[in-house]
Amino acid sequence: MEKLSSVLQSAVKCWYTEGDLTKKESSAMSCAPNYRRTLYASYTGYITQAIVNSFAPLLFLTFQSSLGIPLERITLLVTLNFGVQLCVDLLSTKFVDRIGYRPCIIAANLCSALGLIGLGTLPFLLSDPYVGLLCSVVLYAIGGGLLEVLVSPIVEACPFDNKAGVMATLHSFYCWGCVLVTLVSTGFFALIGIAHWNILACLWALVPIANLFVYAGAPIPTLVPEGEGMKLGELLRSGVIWLFFLLMVCAGASEQGMSQWASAFAEAGLHVSKTVGDLAGPCMFSLLMGAARAIYGKYSERWDLIPFMLSSSALCIVSYLLATLSPSPLLGLLGCGLCGFSVGILWPGTFSLVSAKCPRGGTAMFALMALGGDLGCSSGPTLVGLVTSAVGEMKAGLLAAIVFPVVMIAGLLAVKRMK
Repeated sequence: MEKLSSVLQSAVKCWYTEGDLTKKESSAMSCAPNYRRTLYASYTGYITQAIVNSFAPLLFLTFQSSLGIPLERITLLVTLNFGVQLCVDLLSTKFVDRIGYRPCIIAANLCSALGLIGLGTLPFLLSDPYVGLLCSVVLYAIGGGLLEVLVSPIVEACPFDNKAGVMATLHSFYCWGCVLVTLVSTGFFALIGIAHWNILACLWALVPIANLFVYAGAPIPTLVPEGEGMKLGELLRSGVIWLFFLLMVCAGASEQGMSQWASAFAEAGLHVSKTVGDLAGPCMFSLLMGAARAIYGKYSERWDLIPFMLSSSALCIVSYLLATLSPSPLLGLLGCGLCGFSVGILWPGTFSLVSAKCPRGGTAMFALMALGGDLGCSSGPTLVGLVTSAVGEMKAGLLAAIVFPVVMIAGLLAVKRMK
């Protein structure tokens, strides 16, 4: 009876407290299988972020034609999305640890859902459709920013082996989410009509709504014990952190510089239909990006991370050149897809490198890395849009984004020389 009582007490303790356990404590308890729910919720969290970042770009030219919004103002939607996410990243260093991971991750899914619902309703309810778009973008950008800050450290804190591989696989679900958004949206537009895009926006909101309840019952450990993580000021005084911050900027810009404009580039720059442009542009980009992350996740124990990232950065340069300088539309589309494969490991790889170099970084470090990534996600597409508007040629805008993988290579070489 005493043995049975001990087992029951252990089970009850596991059930009620594992959501607040530190990484070290959770590893010591026999509750590891329960963390699969946390992992699956995190997979869906990145699918939600993919919806937030990828759905609206499919409609850029539709916004321009049906709502009468100029391309310059549409460019600001991308800047606003990642700009708000950037602010959330910065502010989260102050409130996430105080409030707790669980309330914040639930709020992230709620804001994402409200923003998507707003995207499908507010432009038709307000006198100025552009104001409705702006309000919706702000809402779902808050959710996207919180997801970016929280999902990676939540999974990093779970007691899984081979963290670099787990992290690469986790981030691949952002890519699968982008593919899902493109395929489902393209099918919806073909069957129902692109004029009803607002209905699809509301339907996409069901994903974060469902995931909200999954996270509510999942065990969520903390990355480091309370009071042991590095403070923001301590991180900011570290030259190593600033180097990884630069890598995150370049990773985000290299990725989103092509991804956010792939559909419009395929239509306007390569002169293909919207259906072909969506499938062969952002869809192929995301599919190959996810493939790169999944491949590294499977073979991460055999391959050194830095040489793999250096090769990927070099391939990224080649893909940008192929997409912008090739006279053939087919080779241009191939460049778009190849870019997706080349940038696949850059973002999760940088997370893995900084986690290994700075294990006490905690939530503040992940928030700072997310800040750098979102800064890149904002600056990359913005640079493409501004150069395109100034020159009048989208190929010139994409060619300007080649600076980001070049700087990425220089930063990785500096990391490689670190002791």
